Amino acid sequence: MIKVGDSLPSVTLMEYSEVEGEGCSIGPNAVDVTKAAAGKTIAVFALPGAFTPTCSAKHVPGYVQHFDDFKAAGVDEIWCLSVNDAFVMGAWARDQKTGTKVRMLADGSADFAKATGLTLDLTGRGMGLRSNRYSMLVKDGKVASLNVEAPGKFEVSNAETLLAQAKG
Repeated sequence: MIKVGDSLPSVTLMEYSEVEGEGCSIGPNAVDVTKAAAGKTIAVFALPGAFTPTCSAKHVPGYVQHFDDFKAAGVDEIWCLSVNDAFVMGAWARDQKTGTKVRMLADGSADFAKATGLTLDLTGRGMGLRSNRYSMLVKDGKVASLNVEAPGKFEVSNAETLLAQAKG
């Protein structure tokens, strides 16, 4: 399992873009994790799936609500990772009104989850391999803090815990 001091895995995630921009087309766009994290402080939180009750009611709104606090603590970006496709993550972003506050990144093939060792096997429930629920503070591509949630809990992957770590 990934630990404090380790580099983020060199994988590609996908992000749905609502508007066309410089080097960015409408629809799914590739995000090279190594390049995207270079030189930045990032609050990362991962969830088993989009539109799940706890994740939609508590996790995503908490990070959106504390966006300004994260910025004041020196965090450049907030990333939400989930084992879904970019279209689902884009729809969830619209539903949660994340705007430009939280990047909703799709780990469609669970490459990031597998590379970090933070997987949750829900094949017995018909949902396949998912990501554990966790949060981490990343500085220049290296894990500065890691909070892995116990199954069925909502204690350490929330915005408040990670914000306290960002403030030091």
